[in-house]
Amino acid sequence: MPTPANAPLSMAERLDPTVHAALARSVASLSHASALMAASDWALHLAASPGRCMDLAHLALRQGQEMAAYALARMAAGPDKEARHAVATPTQDRRFADPAWQQWPFNLMHQSFVLTEQWWAAATHGVWGVDKHHEDMVAFAARQFLDIFSPGNQVATNPVVLSRTLTQGGANLLRGSLHLLEDARRNAAGAPPAGVENFVVGRDVAITPGKVVLKNRVMELIQYTPTTTVVHPEPILIVPAWIMKYYILDLSPHNSLIKYLVDQGHTVFCISWINPGADDRDLGMDDYLDQGFHAALNAVNTIVPGPKVHAAGYCLGGTLLAIAAAAMARDGDERLASMTLFAAQTDFTEPGELALFIDDSQISLLEAQMADTGYLTGAQMAGAFQMLRSYDLLWSRLVNEYLLGDRATMNDLMAWNADTTRMPARMHSQYLRRLFLNDDLSEGRYPVGGKPVTLGDITLPTFMVGTVTDHVAPWRSVFKLQQLSPAENTFVLTSGGHNAGIVSPPGNPRRHFQMLTRPAGGNYMPPDAWLAAAPETPDSWWPAWLAWLQARSGTPAKPPRMGAAAYKPVGDAPGTYVLQK
Repeated sequence: MPTPANAPLSMAERLDPTVHAALARSVASLSHASALMAASDWALHLAASPGRCMDLAHLALRQGQEMAAYALARMAAGPDKEARHAVATPTQDRRFADPAWQQWPFNLMHQSFVLTEQWWAAATHGVWGVDKHHEDMVAFAARQFLDIFSPGNQVATNPVVLSRTLTQGGANLLRGSLHLLEDARRNAAGAPPAGVENFVVGRDVAITPGKVVLKNRVMELIQYTPTTTVVHPEPILIVPAWIMKYYILDLSPHNSLIKYLVDQGHTVFCISWINPGADDRDLGMDDYLDQGFHAALNAVNTIVPGPKVHAAGYCLGGTLLAIAAAAMARDGDERLASMTLFAAQTDFTEPGELALFIDDSQISLLEAQMADTGYLTGAQMAGAFQMLRSYDLLWSRLVNEYLLGDRATMNDLMAWNADTTRMPARMHSQYLRRLFLNDDLSEGRYPVGGKPVTLGDITLPTFMVGTVTDHVAPWRSVFKLQQLSPAENTFVLTSGGHNAGIVSPPGNPRRHFQMLTRPAGGNYMPPDAWLAAAPETPDSWWPAWLAWLQARSGTPAKPPRMGAAAYKPVGDAPGTYVLQK
């Protein structure tokens, strides 16, 4: 029998959420149950696989022989330094690239560590019967645990640190201690990292001139002031992710994508999402779609009446844009001229290492904590990303700043990254369950307006950007839209990661990209075949996107007015929502 609506809450309904929320706080929102299930699954299946255990024993023996042969070859080379260094190490690793690591005993230390990592990688993969998600979790945990004991992360076993300490008489360790104390003080006070004060929003970053022409519960819409005498008639509407502040696309003048578009004769609008608090706990995906994208599109259509709109979405903003475009196609709404997705997934069957933190147990724990606070904090999200790139974002920083005493110079992208946002409880739960866990969007189950949408309805010319080292939206996952939509699809794969690959202004000699267009209705090309076929071009992909947009735009004419009667400017860019902490 169904429970009456006015029935008193059961003991489980009253007690369990409180306990689970407290548990989430105590374990940094990482599910202990999920971790134990993964470890048990792996250990029990490994114990029942004697052949696998024998293979691992043979691997350990072979690695021991390699280490012994390496050590003997180094000894046989005698005092000749060049001869000793000519002896190839059993395995290379960029973490130990400094020549100092080739000196005894550090060469044996780092080789022993790298070979141990390789052994554990073999031990945690390919065990008969282990669930793939559990396998990934155990392998990830093993890497994180081993990193703690890396010789590169300890004073006594890092030759670079020891040399610096001897040369400077320990001054590097003193500076590192002061850096550590300053960081601890800032963390305790909830203050941003040192150097962020040099990148003030509206003064140093996010300074492209414009007006806020719409403000509602979830976002502010910014219209940017034209800098050319004529502009292409089709405006560009940018939908950033609400997991980040929009001004990653409007950093300093030299690397602002928004300024670049404006200076090239485009009318640009950009959404700036609210940084939600406890009162916004009930904001859901539908609110971000209706009061976000659709409200912005209505405003753009009123301010620039007539022409269709080029829509571009970044990360989760791109996912939201794809949902909106599919719903518009279903309903016969033809107001969009094209769709551009920056590092945005539409199929979540292979979301990369972020999936390590997404299963029913983990999401339920997050939901309990979010029910208590009303939101997910930016620090929680940052912690997950930091673990995914532990060497780049954690250990190398600790070594450089606390052991070598070298404080990293803050730049605009780093300052933006420290300017975290929150996620409303309801929306984040829906996003994790519907998209990541259930993959409702790519499988045609995601509901908009009470009816499911399918990406197969999208026929808009589509431009997509994936980045080579993306840990948030792996490029092969981004690429999957080519399987789901018959539209003309231009895919770009650029060097860099999720953020630096997108913030890629022209003139950087270290940047390059590959690009290939599949015509509407063309045959699907698997990602590896695409990688082999797509020609490589040096420098930034921005000019290629600009040419793509302009080929699908009309003859330039007089710029539109700022705002309209129904959308009078209410303030200057960058607005107020982006300033919320």
